[in-house]
Amino acid sequence: QVQLVETGGGLVQVGASLRLSCAASGRTFTSYTMAWFRQAPGKEREFVASMRWSAGSVYYAYYGDSVKGRFTISRDNAKNTVSLRMNNLKPEDTAVYYCAAEYRRGVDGKVAEEMDAWGQGTLVTVSS
Repeated sequence: QVQLVETGGGLVQVGASLRLSCAASGRTFTSYTMAWFRQAPGKEREFVASMRWSAGSVYYAYYGDSVKGRFTISRDNAKNTVSLRMNNLKPEDTAVYYCAAEYRRGVDGKVAEEMDAWGQGTLVTVSS
């Protein structure tokens, strides 16, 4: 079972940027699909972004419609970390952000129910 630990949440102003990081344990991190989801109070968990391994060093990135063009997911396989760079933050981005991992190859990581492991979450609050 992979262990995931998120860091980087906090309180920011509208329009600010923030970077979340997720440290993962596990010997085969390279092939994991890594994803970020978020959950705002009273709402369902929402897909934010993911990276799926294809072959060699090729990864495909996917984004939720509400964050396209503002958020960027990246990973450092040497450090077993995945990051989420969030730009131009809006009040509606306020949520607990979760890092998730999927062990099976070929899964794009967009569906929360398919993910195998979850971090504890980190709170992002965007104040207007």
